[in-house]
Amino acid sequence: MFKNVTIYRIGPAWAMSLEQLEANLQAAPFVECGLTQEKSVGWTPPRGEVNGAFVESIGGQWLLRLMLESKAVPASVINRKVKERATQIEVTTGRKPGKKETRNLKDEARLELLPMAFTKQGAVLVWIDPVARLLVLDAASQGKADAALTALSTAMEGLGAMLLQTHIAPVTAMSDWLLSQEPPAGFSIDRECELKAADDSKAVVRYAHHALDIEEVQQHITQGKRPSRLALTWQGRVSFMLTGTLQIKKLQFVEGVFQDDASVGKDDRFDADAAIATGEIRQLIADLLASLGGEMVAGAAMTVATGAQGGAGDFDTAPF
Repeated sequence: MFKNVTIYRIGPAWAMSLEQLEANLQAAPFVECGLTQEKSVGWTPPRGEVNGAFVESIGGQWLLRLMLESKAVPASVINRKVKERATQIEVTTGRKPGKKETRNLKDEARLELLPMAFTKQGAVLVWIDPVARLLVLDAASQGKADAALTALSTAMEGLGAMLLQTHIAPVTAMSDWLLSQEPPAGFSIDRECELKAADDSKAVVRYAHHALDIEEVQQHITQGKRPSRLALTWQGRVSFMLTGTLQIKKLQFVEGVFQDDASVGKDDRFDADAAIATGEIRQLIADLLASLGGEMVAGAAMTVATGAQGGAGDFDTAPF
């Protein structure tokens, strides 16, 4: 539950009840791709139960799940089929197909081959904090995130979601932390980072399972390279990779954060895990925003306090 987190601020125009959102999602359920359908997007119950609720409210936090499915026919297969048909036309008519006819042949070949194509499925877990007006997407790729935002905009009139912006750019802050080896309170620097040159060389240096408190890292930064990713741990409870665009990647809860009780039922376990995960991540977001100088909203500063009172399957095939 939650691995790659992108955080958005919900616009002031949005106002919707839990019941209305449930009805809207039920009107757009996920249906598997038809024989000649290339993609399908729709909502499914986050608990995975047939006929379950499409929105789960746990401790005031709303959880949704968007399912995505796509079919893809390899271009090489389509091209081979088109070449065969073009050769047949040339043999029977004595002429080569023109550009328009070739495009039509490609469309026909794709439609013919789609029923035999394998499907890929993926899902995006959506978390809405209606009080703090935060939207969190657990999406591994930008394509998935875009698909989720499009579906949410349809289901949630006036959503107006915008990526969070901070007074201090994450790249600037990560550079300072690596140079000084003094991360903000509550955070520790782990053993992975990526440094990219800002000039035309586009040089990239990656460290994995490597100490970062070394002179070599500092030299790279003073020579102009900037951190695009930095591994951190928050409060000894959550490890993650912070990116230069304020995304939280590879999020992992440290062993012991979740209770492992075999006697707990499936529904109770879902509720407990969701409550713990959203509670921990809300505090992490609040502390992270504070360490970056606070949130900027519509050109004005929005200070976010630290702590509990803070404001806060492979599926990369196009088009997702």
